Order: sequence, then structure tokens, then C-alpha cells
Amino acid sequence: MTTTTTESYRSQALAQAAAMGYVDWPAILAGTVLATALSFVLLTFGSAIGLSIVSAEPGQGASLFWLAIASGLWFIWVAITSFGAGGYLAGRLRRPVPGASMDEVETRDGAHGLLVWATGALVGAVLATSGVTGVIGAAGSAAGTVAQTAGKAVGGDLDFLGARLLGPGNGNTAEARQDISTAIKRSLADGKLTSDDRNYLVALVAQRTGQTPEAAGTQIEAAVAQVQEAYKKALDAAEQARRATAIAAFVIAATLLCSALAAYFAAVGGGDHRDRNVSFKTFGR
Repeated sequence: MTTTTTESYRSQALAQAAAMGYVDWPAILAGTVLATALSFVLLTFGSAIGLSIVSAEPGQGASLFWLAIASGLWFIWVAITSFGAGGYLAGRLRRPVPGASMDEVETRDGAHGLLVWATGALVGAVLATSGVTGVIGAAGSAAGTVAQTAGKAVGGDLDFLGARLLGPGNGNTAEARQDISTAIKRSLADGKLTSDDRNYLVALVAQRTGQTPEAAGTQIEAAVAQVQEAYKKALDAAEQARRATAIAAFVIAATLLCSALAAYFAAVGGGDHRDRNVSFKTFGR
């Protein structure tokens, strides 16, 4: 074959590659499909493992703390592995551009891996019931709803508490229970029961139950202390949930960045194996 014929073929190959465009979307979509399917399989497998180590019996199975850590590590591994496999496939299937330098080839292969990552991240955010932005938004809004969440946690016990203070009888009315609930709710907001509210509740309970003011006051103080303790526990639990949400949002963002790097370098590796005609059998030898 003469030099003129070789240059003619090279010119035709370059013209054909330019006509097809530098972004090989079929290879990108193939890598995205592989990454999505692999992540689904691995996450399903991880869910099965998680269910197998959790027991409904008290004291049995793994604790919630260690289960959360294991789930987070599994999620990180699944994301990096899935996007790495998808990036490798995209780099391996990408049509090479004749005449490109080695650095240019690596850059284009890596760019196709990044597009696999970006496409998969967008698909995951759209299909998920609560995407990455939803998690981050929840972390930001949780700071202003901690007290509200804790208040709802103990709100359902106030009516029962009022009924217990009034005891059985005609004095146990919905209006009286509502007055007791309102006063105790104010004590949660203020941190203590004011003297006016205490005097009112003492008079109300003593009148409705026939007790002495001293006995009614003792019961009311015990009830208020019980509600405030429950409120404090609910407040601590809500605060821990807010912190966990913020940490989860950070872990998700960091995992996505690590997955992008994995997809990039895996695509570069796939392109290198494509150019060197490395067989898939090599991985099994």
C-alpha cells in the first residue's frame, strides 16, 4: 500500500470521525445502563444482608448505630464500583479518533467516563423518591423544626395527662383537659410553669377532684416534670436526626465526587485496553 493510499484512508477516517462527533453517546448510554443495573443489584443484595442481621427481638442482631455505618460504607462502595464499571465500559466502547495524541485520547476517554457519571447521577436524582437535593434541603430545614418535632412527639400525651389529673367523674371534661394541656404546653416553651398557670391549674384540679390545693399542686408539679423530661428526650432525638441528615448529605456529596473520579480513571483504563486490544479473558487469568 502506497503512502498516498495510506494518507487517503487516514483522511477518510478523520472525516468520518468528525462527522460522527467527538461525544460517543451510545457508549455513554451503555455505560450508564451498566452502572444503574449494577448499583440496583448491589443495593438489593445489601438490603438482603441488612435484613438478615436485624432482629425484632430485643438485644438480638446488630445495633442501629453499626447498621447505619455498615449501610453507609456499602453505599459508598456500590456507587464507586458501579460508576467505575460504567466508565470502563464507555471508555472501552468509545470510537477512537485517528490521529489524536495519547494525552488527547486519555482526556476524551476520561470525559466519556464523566458523562456516564453525570448521566447516572441525573437519572438517579429524577427516579429517587428523595434525591440528593431533597436530602440536602431536609438537612437545611431540619434546624428550624427541631423544637416543633419534639413538641409533636409529646403532644399526644397531654390529653391523657389531663384526664389522669382530673380523674374519673363529672369534672373530667374536654374543656378542663384542654386548659391543662394549654398551660403545660406554655411551660414547655418557657422552660417552667409560671406561678399564674400553676395557681390556675391547682384551683382547677382541686375543684374538679375535691382534693386539697397542696395535693393538687404536688400532682401538677409531678406531671409537668414528667412532660418536660419527655420533651427534652424528644428534643435530643430530633437534634440527633438533624445532625444525621446533615452528615448523610455530606457523605452523599463526597461519594458522588469519588464516583466521578472512579468513572474518569476507569474510562481511561478502558480506552487503554481498547487501543492495546486487551482481551476480557485477561481478567480471568
